[in-house]
Amino acid sequence: MNKLRNAGIIGTGSCLPDKIVTNRDMEEIVDTTDEWINTRTGISERRMTDENTATSDLATVAARRALENAGLSPEEIDLILVATVTPDVMFPSTACIVQDNIGAINAAAFDLEAACSGFLYGLAVAENFIKTGYYRNIMVIGAEALTKIIDFTDRNTCVLFGDGAGAAIVSEVPEGYGILSTYIGADGKGGKLLTVPAGGSRIPSSVESVQNRLHYVKMDGKEVFKFAVKIMGDAAEKALEKCGLDKEDIDFLIPHQANRRIIDASVKRLKMPNEKVYINLDKYGNMSSASVAVAIDEASRKGLLKDGDTIVLVGFGGGLTWGSAVLKWKSIGRN
Repeated sequence: MNKLRNAGIIGTGSCLPDKIVTNRDMEEIVDTTDEWINTRTGISERRMTDENTATSDLATVAARRALENAGLSPEEIDLILVATVTPDVMFPSTACIVQDNIGAINAAAFDLEAACSGFLYGLAVAENFIKTGYYRNIMVIGAEALTKIIDFTDRNTCVLFGDGAGAAIVSEVPEGYGILSTYIGADGKGGKLLTVPAGGSRIPSSVESVQNRLHYVKMDGKEVFKFAVKIMGDAAEKALEKCGLDKEDIDFLIPHQANRRIIDASVKRLKMPNEKVYINLDKYGNMSSASVAVAIDEASRKGLLKDGDTIVLVGFGGGLTWGSAVLKWKSIGRN
């Protein structure tokens, strides 16, 4: 039997739209206040794409930056996996569009949809392709243009989300480093708590579906909050258990950036000091599948992730879904 390889991240990149929408700007759009948003979410501003920018545009820039960071050419990528709930079109996949944009002519490509857990689902898929030797270099991208599916008359959702993309290249790494464990899960019973009702085969696009605003995000905020507070801690502990580690072994935590109160509850449960937790929620809001991916890239480029650090990634999303990963960090690429 062939020995399994060690899979890890060897390069990262991210892309954020230039346009910044502050809470003060939101006050002009919907009945809300900066204080109301900040107190309940921890968000101060978010990024927004313009009318000519799609998810693949953000993903393409993030992918190119990850390639540069890893010192790889596009031709060396074997698979492109894009996690998104805002694809450019129903098909072809956003991954195929990115493949063409960056010239990754040797890569297979497909999209993966697990909402805000998407990047962590993608990391789990990539880990196993690398460990078995099926592929050598995999590009995992979390990318979203969420402001295009947000109802700006619904103050409970429109203040939460922002646009962005993050990419990570997963390849073989030296023994003792890389992805120590991944853990993903789902509970389809909670699917209706966070959804875009129309546009699929259940409720096809129609004049009526548009008039009824069914192509926008709908969320039961209270129920999602209760689910998230519990599952973030559960998922992190499960991934640690899978690789024989405990909460005390964590050097750095990168959680999904959905709500500051959810993050604080997870931090308290894992007994992490605040300086060991990466938070950019205040600047970007909830970027769904891009959230953890962008955070890893920023933390790495800022030098916050040290060689040999035990890093925990954790998130949750619509589906309902959740995911986590434990990494032994190996310093990567060029800033």
